[in-house]
Amino acid sequence: MSVPLTFADLKLEPALLKALAEQGYERPTPVQSAAIPFALHGRDVLALAQTGTGKTAAFALPILQRLHLQPHKQAGAIRVLVLAPTRELALQIHESFTAYGRHLKLRAAVILGGVPMGAQIRELKHQPDILVATPGRLLDLHSQGHVRLQHVEVLVLDEADRMLDMGFIHDVRRIVAMVPRQRQTLFFSATMPPAVAELAQGLLHDAARVEVAPSATVAVKVEQRVMFVERNDKLDLLLHLLAKPEVGRTLVFARTRHRADRVVRLLSRHGVAAGVIHSDKTQGARQRALAAFASGDLQVLIATDIMARGIDVEGITHVVNYDMPDDPESHVHRIGRTARAGAQGTAISFCDDEEVSLLRDVERLTRLPLVQDANQPWHADRIARMYSEGVKTSRTRAQRPQGQPRPKGQHRPGGQSQGHGAGRKRRRGGGQGQGGHAAQGHGGERAKRVVFQGRRRRGR
Repeated sequence: MSVPLTFADLKLEPALLKALAEQGYERPTPVQSAAIPFALHGRDVLALAQTGTGKTAAFALPILQRLHLQPHKQAGAIRVLVLAPTRELALQIHESFTAYGRHLKLRAAVILGGVPMGAQIRELKHQPDILVATPGRLLDLHSQGHVRLQHVEVLVLDEADRMLDMGFIHDVRRIVAMVPRQRQTLFFSATMPPAVAELAQGLLHDAARVEVAPSATVAVKVEQRVMFVERNDKLDLLLHLLAKPEVGRTLVFARTRHRADRVVRLLSRHGVAAGVIHSDKTQGARQRALAAFASGDLQVLIATDIMARGIDVEGITHVVNYDMPDDPESHVHRIGRTARAGAQGTAISFCDDEEVSLLRDVERLTRLPLVQDANQPWHADRIARMYSEGVKTSRTRAQRPQGQPRPKGQHRPGGQSQGHGAGRKRRRGGGQGQGGHAAQGHGGERAKRVVFQGRRRRGR
């Protein structure tokens, strides 16, 4: 299939083209070029596309056109259901439907956890055509009789792999059973592990498969570097980087919620305008932090992997892996927050002695060695040698040999120790939706899976 030069080549309605022009969009991305024609013809679509490739428009535009051209005989029915794994992603999808459909007489609503139900129930009474939802809150409102799905014509699963990572598989299956069997299904995922492939096979019929880039593909405009550093020196190195004039809006990823909170506190003590976003924060706090980061009131935002695919902020110049990710695919999603919409970006990974094997996992997945940057005051030559010599490591190793001094003239700012739990045993799943016991459920609200008297109890 030839790549269309403009959105007009995709045979979109003038009202949609006008909205796209007002948004400043001129040419479709590869996933849009490939998926939109199939979706416009009513085909099921299985799309493999990482975040930042324009996949929301790839399903939103054909949906809006379908609803506009084919009025439903059942007035006030929910015709489209979009499932998203996190609150932030659900809000972004809703905003996109609103922006693209601004010249159409269609209504979209969003329901998600972490906020009171009252306003969402009132919104549902306005009879939206399109409903964007996180699974947990959708099931809650459906059980109370506020949501009816018997007239859904199009079902969208966005970030399906993340949906399964976060423990939503049973919720998704329950929701699918509530919508008509005769429907169009649009299935988007960044990766295709066996569990996702099995889910897709059960949902899709004669689907057109669209794959615009392998799941491990890194944007070509992202400059990637690795800095070998002792764990106790990571904060000093981060402060050093943030002081550089070329470092602007910076997104920092930490492994756990506790670590993220600790880093933001220490940065704030040293005058850095920083915020934090993770699953323990209320929806209001998360939205305020994102808004302040997007407006420039915050230079730095600290996040965990559970938030990686829900952060869509323009102008992020740097992404810093304060901790290497346990899952190498998370590295791709992390650094995909920069170099968006054709911009340049820089991704810097801090690697301590327990993370050398994690670094190799990332390089093995992406087939792209990270450039080693030793031009920094806290370069740890011994860790660089461990990497070059192929030493296998785990995050239970000691962080600094006894008696090893800090770089000459450098001290912990404010006398603060920055051990971050050095020497602690590694917790499975990292506590952030990596398949461990603290899985993030119900669309971002904490749905802790607890083994209780031989049964599973799901917290609300």
